[in-house]
Amino acid sequence: MILLMSLTACSDFLDEVPDNRVDLDDLEKASQVLTNAYSVASYAFTDWMSDNVSWTRGTSLRPSHLEMYAWEDVTTGPTELDTPDYFWFQTYNAIAHANEVLAVLDDLPADTDEERERKDAIEAEALLTRAYGHFMLVNLFAEHIGPQTRSDPGVPYIKEPETTFIGTYERESIRKVYDEVEDDLLDGLELVNDNFFANSGKYHFNRNAALAFASRFYLFSGDITRCIDYSTRLLGSDPSTFIRDITSEEFQNAKSSIQGYPQLYSSPDLPSNLMLIRKISLVQRVDFSFGPNESFYSSLFATRPFANTTDERENPAFVKGDNALFPVRYQNLFERNSLNSNVGTPYHIAIAFTGEEVLLNRAESYVLQNNLEAAIADLQVLTDRRYSGAPAVITMDLLRSFFGAENDPTFTDQLILLNYILFYERRKEFIAQGLRWFDLKRYDLPVVHNLQDEVSTIRLDGDDRRKVLQIPQSAIDVGGLEPNPR
Repeated sequence: MILLMSLTACSDFLDEVPDNRVDLDDLEKASQVLTNAYSVASYAFTDWMSDNVSWTRGTSLRPSHLEMYAWEDVTTGPTELDTPDYFWFQTYNAIAHANEVLAVLDDLPADTDEERERKDAIEAEALLTRAYGHFMLVNLFAEHIGPQTRSDPGVPYIKEPETTFIGTYERESIRKVYDEVEDDLLDGLELVNDNFFANSGKYHFNRNAALAFASRFYLFSGDITRCIDYSTRLLGSDPSTFIRDITSEEFQNAKSSIQGYPQLYSSPDLPSNLMLIRKISLVQRVDFSFGPNESFYSSLFATRPFANTTDERENPAFVKGDNALFPVRYQNLFERNSLNSNVGTPYHIAIAFTGEEVLLNRAESYVLQNNLEAAIADLQVLTDRRYSGAPAVITMDLLRSFFGAENDPTFTDQLILLNYILFYERRKEFIAQGLRWFDLKRYDLPVVHNLQDEVSTIRLDGDDRRKVLQIPQSAIDVGGLEPNPR
């Protein structure tokens, strides 16, 4: 009897599936899995490698911070927050969730028109998150795409769930990765449907976010005609709808609260905020790593072509360490492990896409087309919502005077406008958010950092190979990927 009972118990145990993962057998479960298809890793750590920061006294400087500041390969491994390795593994983890859904979606029942529409919406979100993850990876861990780099190694483009214990992969060419991203992006944009996100639409790849992604994708790929096209599909006939007015009474009143201002700035209710993503990160901490030197920060926002005006983006700002400032745009959030715990997870809500980025993408594309009048019109929309005081009206004569180029015909109007966008408006708008690094890569711009004595400097040339982040060592050793040259 004892033997029979033990055999029966064993049989019952073996009837259970030895796997605690979700069994994706309906649309609701598939939709829930996609909440993990957004990488929790922030790419804002790239600001520590950019020309936005200087040596910062009085903050916690980890070995990884020092390595990134000196453009050395980071050696701390994939578990440390705000590092290239952490971004790599967390982003591929997010991609894996999208692939799990796409692998079973065709087999999930959808008997009504509403269910079929929901299935299409789920497919769209999975495709868009997969495309976005790979797009950010290739732009961090490979050269910027261009005529000379299209065939250079990119990153693996993963389209199937991982079914082997230890798999090996190959790096697709940069051109191939871009082609795959474009296919997923356009297929997702065709199917995207905002009707199934209830009250959480800004935390998903909604239609406006997909259009903003297309705007960034085509700007980076050099297809400026399509960048203008997709930007215009979002901005419509009145771009100001998607530009937050920080000169407004609402924003001015919020400046008195260090909690209220970032809550307003990153609010899902603002039309300018197109998609929000929770990021497990410490980049928003003022006692952490490098920041914009106080004199540089003040000079950046004080330098403008308009007399008797104030750039409202300068304040509010936190003091960071002993000699730096940091814009109050992130909420410094913390999730405790339990009600009585003092340990937990630091995070913030990142604004993945904004109307301001789309407007500046289009303005830059207009400049590259030499359609300067259209570029100035877009810049004026932003200017009206950033500068208070005397009227601020952009003209080419004003910008030529601003750059001291009244008598320099070699400094063309096109170059003046491009410099104004890259070194002033984009830089001010995206400081501390990580996008400056991609502009430095796109235009082969150099970076100079001062050292601890604040006199000595180190330099990263525009075409320096270290602008391409190194593939994580474990992906080289176990995954079989070739490292980036140094």
